[in-house]
Amino acid sequence: MAKRQKRSRDSNVGHWAFLIGVLLATIAGFVPQLQTPKVTLILALLGLLVGLLNITAKETQAFLVASVALVIAADAAADIISLGVLLSVILGNIVTFVFPATLLVAFTSIWKLASEK
Repeated sequence: MAKRQKRSRDSNVGHWAFLIGVLLATIAGFVPQLQTPKVTLILALLGLLVGLLNITAKETQAFLVASVALVIAADAAADIISLGVLLSVILGNIVTFVFPATLLVAFTSIWKLASEK
């Protein structure tokens, strides 16, 4: 029973970390004063929390594919379309937020694959 309650609490923290990360990434795009190294660090830490608490083994492949698609789309959008500074900063912030989670999930996946007999 206690284990089930802990998992629910972890899931709740991961859910809030995701929502706060997306909101912070978007708001920081609109507010130049929030485009600081501290905000970048906060986005990265929130991304790590999301990677640790939200992504299950069952969701790993879909998450990694979606993350790669996001990074490629954000890069292509910045290169192909003249989006303006605002949208470029927002996309950069979202990539900053997602990257640590992607790195953590990918590393965990590689570790599990390498340690299987």
